[in-house]
Amino acid sequence: MEQNRREFLKKSTLLAAGASILPQWANGTNKKISINTVNNKVGEDFWKVVRENFPLNTNLAYLNNGTMGPSPYQVIQRQYDCMMDLNITGEYGGWKVAVPALAGFVGVDNDEICLTHNVTEGINIICWGLALKKGDEVIITNHEHVGNALPWLNRAKLDGIVLKVVQLANTANETLNRIESLITKKTKVIAVPHMPCTQGQVLPIKQICKLAKDKNIYSFIDGAHGPGMLDMNLRDLGCDFYATCCHKWMLGSKGTGFLYIKKEKLNHVQAKWVGGYSDTGWSLVEKPTYIKGYVDTAHRFYYGSMSAPAFQGVAEAVKFHETIGKKKIEQRTKTLASHFYNKLVEIGDGVELLTPEEEQSRAAIIGFRLKKINHKDFFNLAIRNKLRIRAVSENGLNSVRASFHIYNTFNEANSLAELIKKSV
Repeated sequence: MEQNRREFLKKSTLLAAGASILPQWANGTNKKISINTVNNKVGEDFWKVVRENFPLNTNLAYLNNGTMGPSPYQVIQRQYDCMMDLNITGEYGGWKVAVPALAGFVGVDNDEICLTHNVTEGINIICWGLALKKGDEVIITNHEHVGNALPWLNRAKLDGIVLKVVQLANTANETLNRIESLITKKTKVIAVPHMPCTQGQVLPIKQICKLAKDKNIYSFIDGAHGPGMLDMNLRDLGCDFYATCCHKWMLGSKGTGFLYIKKEKLNHVQAKWVGGYSDTGWSLVEKPTYIKGYVDTAHRFYYGSMSAPAFQGVAEAVKFHETIGKKKIEQRTKTLASHFYNKLVEIGDGVELLTPEEEQSRAAIIGFRLKKINHKDFFNLAIRNKLRIRAVSENGLNSVRASFHIYNTFNEANSLAELIKKSV
């Protein structure tokens, strides 16, 4: 008990002096990218500096960014500082900085951004907000994450909409053709992933959205694996709605995401869950009681208080990406993944590649299956060899997946390829 009291007093003294109690910063090793430092580095030296900005375990090759993206020090520090300020002053707020940061990051207006906790929340807002009736058709794929599958399956169960499942092809053109072949007069929504979580195939989203627009169909993209990996602009993609998160490729705060709703489609989505800041006026003391209406922005969908520290961290994650450069990040992640892909091709028949060979259909995620070893067994083998990947059981694939981000190295890709080679 006395030891705990002394520790508490010690931390209180540090706080009073303005020092951080987090060990990474308390010992003076605060890591933050300096533009000058980065620009003075080239090649692998540049990426070594970037890697040093992450508190990742150096004894583990983390190749599972498709599940969760570790945050760099400056994002963690921003969250911590905001949390301390909030608890010291009681001044709550600050999440509003995330909206303009995110809008600028994906090339849209502030009013088109709805803050969420994750991709699935954004998907549910659109799934339940669109005016669909029994018999209306929604096109999805055979590679859906549970977060895009269950909301639509649930609406089909409760409201009688019809789901039409497209089988993804090995080329962008054939996938587009298969989607078009499923369209009928009853088709109301095309709700597909930018990249499936299963094997990372990049769908021809711009062409899919144009097809939907030409057919007067809503285009809704599950974008869990878009922002932060790709140098993308939502206005250019042309989608009506795009749901994503900040905790994967953006390397931001956990429990944060956002939903893009094209301004022209705002009133096509009925707000079902509302609260503070959703409305244009309400009363319970007048007769009759009323809610006057909804604010003319996507804020109508993210009601009430948000986590200021979490969304301050999101704004800092945007800064981190923009310091390095979105295009440079895309090139790096694709280069690492392509290097790994080619290593698997060299191994030969023992490996079944699930990610298409077509270059435009590949990015930073590579999915594959080993013919001589169960996917869960290989996942456990990789863990024992200090390689963190992901086992993929969705949709009966029974495969594995490796995803690469800017903190990864060619040596890590080679280590995983060597383990695969020994296992086939």
